[in-house]
Amino acid sequence: MADAARARKLAVRIRQIVSATIEMQIKDPRLGMVTITDSRVTSDLREATLFYTVYGDAEAVADSAAALASATGVLRSTVGKQTGIKFVPTLEFIADVVPDTARELEEALERARRADEELARAREGAAYAGDADPYRKPALDDEDDEGTEGTTDDVTDGTADGGVPADDELDTHRQRSTP
Repeated sequence: MADAARARKLAVRIRQIVSATIEMQIKDPRLGMVTITDSRVTSDLREATLFYTVYGDAEAVADSAAALASATGVLRSTVGKQTGIKFVPTLEFIADVVPDTARELEEALERARRADEELARAREGAAYAGDADPYRKPALDDEDDEGTEGTTDDVTDGTADGGVPADDELDTHRQRSTP
């Protein structure tokens, strides 16, 4: 088992080699505008997965997938010559769906922005059906506040929390009651 850092370095190197080889050496007419977006190598360095995107419609994607499948042997031998490793990993090409997902997310965000703008336009001249604050609040009586100043409703028995004596008060009480 190789370490993860070596696998990452090999994956980057394989991506560079395959990209350059596709651009310069592969002359298959089915191959469209292919971009290698990412590569991953297993920890035992036996298999490499290359993710790619193709500019064009579904037919261009299918043609490019067939061209990459037929060029796998040439690409693998080129990777072996340029890396110099003992066992050259097998190459597997997978169409990358990240750009499609990103496009779908951007479209969804744009629809949400338009809906927010429409809601803001509809809200411009609107008024509340009732009060602006629909929650009930207790009514404050000014007369009750003026008449009760200085009086306390709580009857205290000299304890800290209304009936249960605190530890200091217990000690004081015990000292007074002992002869």
